Amino acid sequence: MIRLTFEAFDPGALLTAFCQGRAEVGAVATFTGLARAEAGATQTLELEAYPGFTEAAIGKVADQARGRFGLADLEIVHRIGRIAPGEPIVFVATAAGHRREAFEACDFLMDYLKSKAPFWKKEHGPGGPRWIEPSDRDHADLQRWDKDTPP
Repeated sequence: MIRLTFEAFDPGALLTAFCQGRAEVGAVATFTGLARAEAGATQTLELEAYPGFTEAAIGKVADQARGRFGLADLEIVHRIGRIAPGEPIVFVATAAGHRREAFEACDFLMDYLKSKAPFWKKEHGPGGPRWIEPSDRDHADLQRWDKDTPP
């Protein structure tokens, strides 16, 4: 499931629900990303997305992760709109037969979400609004998956 939401979410509740009834899954890996205050430079983070388009783009990469890592399931919940420092922005959960596949799939999905997913991010702070672009590290993290061969 892929969901964009303006509403705050509880990662613990999402994890509990995701794990229900998984008698044949050996591993669930999760990642929760939080908005940072950037030492007071960010009072709010704003994320924009195109409904339908953004979910479809994420869905294509989710399908790649399912095939590449042999996932039983995955869930991605991503905030849009204004987000305060300390609030969850993204929750990714992956379910697989074994831990390595669950971990790697979660990492793979986050590298895509951070670098290429069609979101537009803006920080609002004392110095005014500022658009945010993926960093060189974000791009390098994503490129490493091109070098890897599927497990």
